[in-house]
Amino acid sequence: MSTIEINNLTVDYVEKNKNFTALKDVSFKVNSGEFVSVIGFSGCGKSTLLSVLEGINPPTDGSVLIDGKPVVGTGTDRGVVFQHYSLFPWLTARKNVAFGIKQTQKTLSKAERMELADSFLDKVGLTKFKNKYPSQLSGGMQQRVAIARALAMDTEILLMDEPFGAIDAVNRTALQELLLELWEESRKTVVFVTHDIDEAILLSDRIVMMTASPGRVYKEINVPFSRPRNRVQLVQTQEYTTFRNSIISYFYNDITGRIGGEEVVL
Repeated sequence: MSTIEINNLTVDYVEKNKNFTALKDVSFKVNSGEFVSVIGFSGCGKSTLLSVLEGINPPTDGSVLIDGKPVVGTGTDRGVVFQHYSLFPWLTARKNVAFGIKQTQKTLSKAERMELADSFLDKVGLTKFKNKYPSQLSGGMQQRVAIARALAMDTEILLMDEPFGAIDAVNRTALQELLLELWEESRKTVVFVTHDIDEAILLSDRIVMMTASPGRVYKEINVPFSRPRNRVQLVQTQEYTTFRNSIISYFYNDITGRIGGEEVVL
C-alpha cells in the first residue's frame, strides 16, 4: 500500500481579478492502509485538497508526495469516487465497472474484466441490475456502481469526495456500512472528504479537521474505537458521545474565534 505526504500545501486561485487562497500551509501524512477523513465546513478547501491529490490541480506552494514521489497529473495508482456518481450514461453498470478495470489491469482479457466486474457488483448487491444503465438506477445504486468500479480497479489509494452527500439518510447509512465492510477486506489507503462528524467517526482511523477559508489543519485526532465497529452499539456508549462532543466543540471554537475577528491558533 501507498503513503501520502502533504507538506506545507498552499493553493491560490484568481477569481474576478482577485487572489483567493483555498488552502494555506496544510501538512499531514496518511500512512499505508490508513483511513483518514478530512472534515470541515463548506469552503474550507476539502475538495480542493482532494483535487490536488488526484493530480487535477497543482499546488501553488508546498508539495504532495505519494511514496516519496511528487504527484504530477492523474494516475492509475489512485481511484476516485465523487459526490455525483460520474458514471458513463451510455454504459451499463457492468460495463462502467469493466471500463475502470481496463484502465489499471490491462493484461486481463475482456471476459476476465467482465467476470471481475460481476464479482464487485455482487459485493455491492447489484447483480440483478448489472445490465441497467445509470438512468435506470436510483442515486444510491449509482453510487454503489461507482464504489464497485473504484474498488475493482484495485488501486493502492482511494480518494472519496463526499461520496454519500447527495444520498438520502437511509441509503447513506447502508453505503457507509458497505464501504466499511469492503475496506476491512482490502485495507486500502483512503482519504475521505466529508462534513458529517458521525460518518467520519464511524469510518476513520484518524480525522483531520480543517479551519474555514483559507483551509488549514486545525486538529488531527485519532479515532479511539477498535475495529470492526458496530454502529448501533458504538453510538450508545458514553465514550462515543464524549468523543463526538469534543469534535463539535473544536468546530464551535473555530466559528466563535472567526466571528470575534480573531485568528485561529493552530
